[in-house]
Amino acid sequence: MNGIHDMGGMQGFGPVVTQQKVPEPYEPVFHEPWEGRLLAIRRAVGATGKLPPALRPAIESLPPADYLRMSYYQIWYAAVVELLVASGLITREELAAGKSAQGCVNGGSIESAGALNPAEAALFPFRVPQVMLRTAQQPRYPIGQAVRARNINPPGHTRLPRYVRGRTGVVERIQGVQAFPDTHVCGNGENPQHVYSVRFAARELWGEEASARDSVYLDLWEDYLAPA
Repeated sequence: MNGIHDMGGMQGFGPVVTQQKVPEPYEPVFHEPWEGRLLAIRRAVGATGKLPPALRPAIESLPPADYLRMSYYQIWYAAVVELLVASGLITREELAAGKSAQGCVNGGSIESAGALNPAEAALFPFRVPQVMLRTAQQPRYPIGQAVRARNINPPGHTRLPRYVRGRTGVVERIQGVQAFPDTHVCGNGENPQHVYSVRFAARELWGEEASARDSVYLDLWEDYLAPA
């Protein structure tokens, strides 16, 4: 998806800054209490299995003007709301009222028991999801192979940045096998494949004005690449 969230290589948006516009020497984990509550809600509801495993598709569907004006957790909030409504766990009327619609037959929220007790909730943040997958398939590209990033413009999620599409690089490292994010985050299967660390010369990406000594390294899935 060629959305505003893929800002790599884009100019005109100024320096990367914090919400306070200046670096914070002892930046807190959360700037407001509601941010911590939102993270807890996301984890608690996610543990029920009634929400998609990733927020990314909902985040990428936000209008560009909203995405740019929102803080990090405001973006999370907007995405969580859309997922909750789409799943039937809450209605927009209930959200506006701040309470469930008791006894509502049509359009009411789904009643469900909590998925986590206090002890489980305390351990939940330390659960490390399995990222690397075991498979017998061999990597398509060896180290040192010249490859070209495919020029694709999918309507959904992708981890292939726009600024690298169609550019040529060299495989520097084979990182192992992971689920293909373009399908996995949307619930369309893991589609496991090798991931490669590919080095792109800065001048290949930015032209002759870039330094000849600089390179950009990107971890790219097999389906993003073709032989150069």
